[in-house]
Amino acid sequence: MASKRVPVPPARPAPTPAAAAPPTARVPRPVPRRPLSKDSSLRVLISGASGMIGVELQRRLADAGHAVQKLVRRPPRAENEFSWAPDAKILDFRLLENVDAVINLSGASLNHVPWTTRYKAQILRSRVRSTEALVEAMQMTSSPPPVFLSASAVGYYGDRPGLALTEESPRGQGFLADVVEAWEAAARLAPQRTRTVLLRTGVVLGEGDGALKPLRLATSVGLGAGVGSGRQHWAWISLHDEVGAIVHLLTSGLEGPVNLVGPVPATADDITRRLARDLHRPHALRLPGRVVELGMGDLGRELLLPSQKVVPERLEADGFVWRHRTSDEAIDAVTAPGRG
Repeated sequence: MASKRVPVPPARPAPTPAAAAPPTARVPRPVPRRPLSKDSSLRVLISGASGMIGVELQRRLADAGHAVQKLVRRPPRAENEFSWAPDAKILDFRLLENVDAVINLSGASLNHVPWTTRYKAQILRSRVRSTEALVEAMQMTSSPPPVFLSASAVGYYGDRPGLALTEESPRGQGFLADVVEAWEAAARLAPQRTRTVLLRTGVVLGEGDGALKPLRLATSVGLGAGVGSGRQHWAWISLHDEVGAIVHLLTSGLEGPVNLVGPVPATADDITRRLARDLHRPHALRLPGRVVELGMGDLGRELLLPSQKVVPERLEADGFVWRHRTSDEAIDAVTAPGRG
């Protein structure tokens, strides 16, 4: 008698294991608020921490014993990193219940060439949306951070030749004046319990991807040149003093706009000539204003040709001490670090 064949069920592929979820940073539990003083060890949350100012600021805060947390637009790679999507205003508001201060440095670079209509929209949107995201998260907390330092710019003043510009000066005209007005308006909506400072920063002279980089590159290959008439004032500050002023303002009593510029005004020729001298290169060329406008468009009209004799009135009255009081000292610190 033939044996009866037992049917075998068809083979099935092994189940595919579920992909592991990317690691997420754990949000710290809220801690009780405490009075802040000059000697306090602070917990500081920074947005825009990967830029030239942000990188140096992280180092200085850590060296001073402060705890630094960073907002990043990618998956976190360290315990002190937390993801956010500022353009969509996605941010876990619980982060803000655990820090003493928020420093907002976010914004698309102004050194990008050219400023197309699309890029100008990005300059505005990147600043306003990131600031709105932070402010709205603060408003959702039961205990908002005591301090909010929000980046701003001297572009607020526009082209004002011959005038000394303090924090009390009215806004000027132009695209950057419009950007700064909207940017600062977003920051001013922070909770009343939060001391809000608007960091009206000038041209930052330092290593990295700042304004000095293209000037230094052109000068180093013998193309050092005056820009426009060369008599226009450029509001400047060294990277060391920019970061020092931000750290100073964390525990200062100041609020509202504060001009972050060097105490001794400098013209465009002062800066370009010193750079050429330090690099031992000629400074024989001059780019007329018309050529700057044709070659660089709105960037040249808004950043290089305007005259802005900005005075750090409030910062000086608050007792801040500059390491580099002149643009010569600031440039020397970059080109010949042993001298600065």
